Amino acid sequence: MANVSDEAILDAYLDVRNDETETNWMACSYVGKTNDLEMIGSGSAGIDEMKALFDPTKVVYGYLRVVNGDSNTKRTLFVFLTFIGEKCGVMRRARVSVHKADVKQVIKEFAVEFCGSEVDEFDLNKIWQQSFKGYHYFN
Repeated sequence: MANVSDEAILDAYLDVRNDETETNWMACSYVGKTNDLEMIGSGSAGIDEMKALFDPTKVVYGYLRVVNGDSNTKRTLFVFLTFIGEKCGVMRRARVSVHKADVKQVIKEFAVEFCGSEVDEFDLNKIWQQSFKGYHYFN
């Protein structure tokens, strides 16, 4: 079981969901070799800013707000991301599927879930193509 009791994780999740803030992503990862999760970052510059935290030796769980359209057709979607670094330990990798369920007890509301092991996979058009079978959501 992953320990997601760090209040900063819930606070960051709620901040991303809040329409009144500019924060559009948050990320958490394990503290050393423990199963305890801690916040590692949040920001307002989207997925590219978040990807800077993707370390090939770590697992990172992220949450992203995506807004598309103009003022008349504005649509907000939320994405739950799991980055599993290629150099991450075997046991850590094996626990991700179980621990992800624990993380989802805090990060509850999202339209799309995406998991990858290479930073380049985390491109919004690629995520949408995989999730919606070729539909291009972004210009």
